[in-house]
Amino acid sequence: MERLGAVTFKGQPITLVGPELQVGDRAPNFRLRKSAFSDERTTLGDFAGKVKLISVVPSLDTPVCDAQTRRFNEEASRLGEDVAIITVSCDLPTAQARWCGAAGIDRVTVLSDYYDHNFGLSYGVYIKEFGLDHRAIFVLDKDDVIRYIELVPDVTEHPNYDAALEAVRALL
Repeated sequence: MERLGAVTFKGQPITLVGPELQVGDRAPNFRLRKSAFSDERTTLGDFAGKVKLISVVPSLDTPVCDAQTRRFNEEASRLGEDVAIITVSCDLPTAQARWCGAAGIDRVTVLSDYYDHNFGLSYGVYIKEFGLDHRAIFVLDKDDVIRYIELVPDVTEHPNYDAALEAVRALL
């Protein structure tokens, strides 16, 4: 399913591929990589029993994606052990590891959607024109039901951090 003009890049319409998920939907499973040198995949089930905040960014090496990931890394310690914060980008796992090390990112799980765009296509955030995932936030309850979604209107804009964090706290 293609959704032309659902969001923009610098004001120009772009096409998202995949379903248009809604609050109340069961979250699709995903299979994402942590390492470029292993076929081991991380799935939604690896975070079972936790509230999940999934922060989707196109690439960690851009200013807004950098700020978004740093912000959620800072918030992670305040949210406690019942919350998993997951950042998904289309960067190679080696680039993610290098960026996380340089940025001091140690409280969020950073996963790569580079190889097969499994996440982007399942969650409806894959950008057809760029081969990247669109900036979005998904908050899932402990049973993997979607309780909050934000597709940022323009990929160059920040998400509403406060609203996403409020949605997480409401589930604790």
